[in-house]
Amino acid sequence: MASHHPMTPSLCHTHGPAPTVSPHDIMTVHHPPSLPPPCHPQATAPRAPRHPMTSSPLRRPMTSSALRHVAAPPLRHRAALPRPSRPLRRWCPPARAVVAAMAQPGGGRPVTISDVQQLVRRKDELEAQIKACYELLEGQKGVGMHEPLVDAEGFPRADIDLYQVRTARHNVICLQNDHKALMKQVEEALHQLHAREKEKHAKDEAEALAEAMSQSQNLPQAFAKVNTVTPGSPASVSGLQVDDEIVEFGSVNVNNFQNLQNIATVVQHSEGRPLSVTVIRSGKKVHVGLTPKRWAGKGLLGCNIIPLQR
Repeated sequence: MASHHPMTPSLCHTHGPAPTVSPHDIMTVHHPPSLPPPCHPQATAPRAPRHPMTSSPLRRPMTSSALRHVAAPPLRHRAALPRPSRPLRRWCPPARAVVAAMAQPGGGRPVTISDVQQLVRRKDELEAQIKACYELLEGQKGVGMHEPLVDAEGFPRADIDLYQVRTARHNVICLQNDHKALMKQVEEALHQLHAREKEKHAKDEAEALAEAMSQSQNLPQAFAKVNTVTPGSPASVSGLQVDDEIVEFGSVNVNNFQNLQNIATVVQHSEGRPLSVTVIRSGKKVHVGLTPKRWAGKGLLGCNIIPLQR
């Protein structure tokens, strides 16, 4: 038989009677000295004060920066709040496909008037949405963009719809940022459009000047000039004007012209018959049909022609 250590009691009481437990020991609960029993006065904490409306424990007053994490008040407390005339839609960023497709430095298609008009229409839409958000804020007790959303004690205001107000403020900020960016895009589009129109106008003027110079170089040489034209005369009726340079007068031209007698001879032999007269007017060649005939004035033409000194 194994021997037991003299200081260790045996689990099997082979020697002596078994230990007894009294009913008093069973009903008595021994608590550690560090923890008071449940009936101890220190174990029951005083009840926290309750909110008069929600019956929830009062918490530390919240600051404005903490309101971003606060949900909307319960529906039973929002029933009496003013509702907006129409539901506030969540803001979504505008499409920038129009501007992305516009002419950019180094490539892309040129800006057109329709592109600018589309940007202007988008600007009007943004301004209408911003106005609607401001109207909603005015309907919420006129909170605007900077009025506090907490009361004097630091609690969320119960007289306004916090969700609607915060959503409207967020939409206003986003829409204003988009409006600013859109106005910059409109300005750039107008600048590109006007720059291209200016370049086109300058190109057209250069082409017109080059064409005029080319025509002036190809114009035939004149030998006489119309000095005066009497109103109502055959020359005036035919369309001759002062300072017209005569290139051809019937059969007279720069090659066979000697003096004004050549023109007088042609006029006398062509009385009552139309003559083909070619003049240079403002750098252009103009054909005139002149018919020498009797009229109330002197001569058959009613104009004065002088030779050009070359």
